[in-house]
Amino acid sequence: MIKNDLYLKALRGETVERPPVWMMRQAGRYLPEFIALRDKYDFFTRCQTPELASEITVQPIRRFPLDAAILFSDILVVPQAMGIDFKMKENVGPWLDNPIRTMEQVQNVAVPDVDDTLGYVFDAIELTLIKLDNEIPLIGFAGSPWTILCYCVEGKGSKAFDIAKSFCFQQPEAAHLLLQKITDTTIAYLKRKVEKGVSAIQVFDSWGGMLSPTDYQEFSWQYINQIVEALSPLTHVVVFGKGCWFALEDMTMSKASALGVDWTITPEFARTLTNHTMTLQGNFDPARLHSSPETIKKMVTEMINRFGKDRYIANLGHGILPNIPVENAEAFIRAVVDWKPNN
Repeated sequence: MIKNDLYLKALRGETVERPPVWMMRQAGRYLPEFIALRDKYDFFTRCQTPELASEITVQPIRRFPLDAAILFSDILVVPQAMGIDFKMKENVGPWLDNPIRTMEQVQNVAVPDVDDTLGYVFDAIELTLIKLDNEIPLIGFAGSPWTILCYCVEGKGSKAFDIAKSFCFQQPEAAHLLLQKITDTTIAYLKRKVEKGVSAIQVFDSWGGMLSPTDYQEFSWQYINQIVEALSPLTHVVVFGKGCWFALEDMTMSKASALGVDWTITPEFARTLTNHTMTLQGNFDPARLHSSPETIKKMVTEMINRFGKDRYIANLGHGILPNIPVENAEAFIRAVVDWKPNN
């Protein structure tokens, strides 16, 4: 049994004394101990070496009173396993020498045996669970099929992913085949994570907000929902779509245990769109962690009061930024841990 199961209680919709808290990218570049390992090992070496990935996962847990750990990894390990050779370029980010732009390329993409290609992730889970010693739950994650397609077709990060969108609209058959292959691989990958002992999984749809509501249904949500349908009998599934507030009503009808929201929607509107029945996670603007610790505490208290303490997981509305002072991250976490009704 996990000793601190506050996060799981929130996912189950149970009454809690205070909301649980964790931060997207909590094992990240704002921590000096993370930087020390980054300076020694390149990005994918850290992802693909179980000892390093597990160490990085628990770094923030040693520092802060967090209610969940999230396995250090990257959404691009899935396309890498499919034979799509992503690199991480310094000062550029994800990079693909030969982006996928044709049906022929899509047909050549493999749906791999995840044990053969992603075994290092499962080994990292085993090592991390030993280090966590049943203190708090471990979250596993994957990118949404649409978000992964964006990188595969664009070949790099983008502000608008115009090439990826054009590919979907000009070659929908190829786009849907690629999305289905990514979905099938992701389902197998996440099922294995659950078997290895993660307590919940989160699907990150970082670029879902690039699509119109109609296109979102066609190119993103239907594939995310396949993942939710496949995984929800086995574990809790959290879906986070950045900029996807327009899809919250449809997401609420799914079997997801919780939905992540970003800072562009008010807590009240998010509750209305989800019919006051869904656990919500979010939605502090990561850039707001540049405010003073006193301001952060005040804003976090207000955020909790507006969402309500039950069916709620305090988090950021996207990943923590690299240049956030450690003491400000701590102020965010402690504001949740110290929250009391009528604050």
